[in-house]
Amino acid sequence: MAHHHVTSSDIAINGDHLDPSSVSKVKTIAGIIALVGTIVSVLIFTGVFGPWIRGTYAYSWEFAFYIFLTIPIGATFWVLLHNVSNASWGVSVRRTFENIGSVFPWLFLFSLPLLLPQIQHYLYEWMNIHRAATGDVKEHLHHADHLLYNKYWFMNLPFWYGRVAFYFIAFSAVIIGHRRLSVAQDTDPNPGTWRLLKARYHSNYPLIIFALTITFTGFDFAMGLDYKWFSTMWGVYLFAGAALNSMAVGVIVCTWLKSKGHLKHVVGPEHFHIMGKLMFAFTTFWAYVTFSQFFLIWYANITEETSYFLIRNTGNWNLGMIALVFGHFVIPFVVLLQAWLKKNPKLLSIVAVYTLCMHVLDHYLITIPERGISLGNIDPKTFGEIQVSIPGAFWGDILAFVTIGAAFVFFLIRALGQHSLYPNRDPRILESANVSN
Repeated sequence: MAHHHVTSSDIAINGDHLDPSSVSKVKTIAGIIALVGTIVSVLIFTGVFGPWIRGTYAYSWEFAFYIFLTIPIGATFWVLLHNVSNASWGVSVRRTFENIGSVFPWLFLFSLPLLLPQIQHYLYEWMNIHRAATGDVKEHLHHADHLLYNKYWFMNLPFWYGRVAFYFIAFSAVIIGHRRLSVAQDTDPNPGTWRLLKARYHSNYPLIIFALTITFTGFDFAMGLDYKWFSTMWGVYLFAGAALNSMAVGVIVCTWLKSKGHLKHVVGPEHFHIMGKLMFAFTTFWAYVTFSQFFLIWYANITEETSYFLIRNTGNWNLGMIALVFGHFVIPFVVLLQAWLKKNPKLLSIVAVYTLCMHVLDHYLITIPERGISLGNIDPKTFGEIQVSIPGAFWGDILAFVTIGAAFVFFLIRALGQHSLYPNRDPRILESANVSN
């Protein structure tokens, strides 16, 4: 139960606003790190430090960009699910997920390097084959690479750019629209229920946009690193990780806000208990999907599919894969079984931070093992022969992760400071504040 029964007198009439001066230092530091990192990254991508660093850094950027892309996508999923299911418990924390989701449109800025042919040259071999074709591309592929010929309906440059434009335009419209509808209620003297009904109506079909975005961004940005590989479980695998870790970010943000004296009366142990339950559910779901993907590929034993696991079980990458089994599933599964722990915001936040670390490892293993294989195949004169990993390239991984991560923090704090931290005039706010499960 909540610590005490909340009444309307406990809800501030103008909501709960973050004091900009209390977070200005963190916001400024994050902004400076992101700006400096971006400047260095631009120099790398323009070839100032040579083709070797530009090629290896392209994979670093791909890894960092996609991992931070999954978090606002997952947060928007929780907003849509909340509206569609008409769940009252989450009204108090819904604004937190709206703010996390609002980072998504800004991430378009960090996708720009991946849209340039000079950077795509190192990442996507299929694009090099398409661009090298003379005359009719499809006819060329019919003789040069029959697998690419069969995939031409999906893997062609105009459609690829069209899909990327769709992701950022359509999904940005979804989260911006829902956030505007939600915050407009904060200052409406007669809020009523029409916005709730409108949000519910406009959350149904965006779930389709969400499914397309989480699935096909994974196809285009991650799976496309090896055009020969394919997995029918890929979309749901990425969805499980996105939903789990966006919930983890939500737990961390709510705990941080409460430590600063915000969300008082409206977010209590029961809310953290429910969010912890959802983290537990998606930890299990992620493990189920991950094993299913491995089992299907192992059972089918098709060369193009097994190569994914062969690469990641070669050299020291297998240690990372084993760590993922225990670190991403076994340990959080046992820890999150404890109800008392889920009701403690600080302890649950520690688990959330740990879960995010496993999410980083998961996406690192998705992207980086492909680097030595692809670069050795694309340009062996510059990068050497095909190898399991490229020594020294991990410094670029750290730089890209810190740069985009700092930008993510900057835009998230900016969003948190723009409006009330919870929908103070939502008719169900008292029901949410007094939730018991």
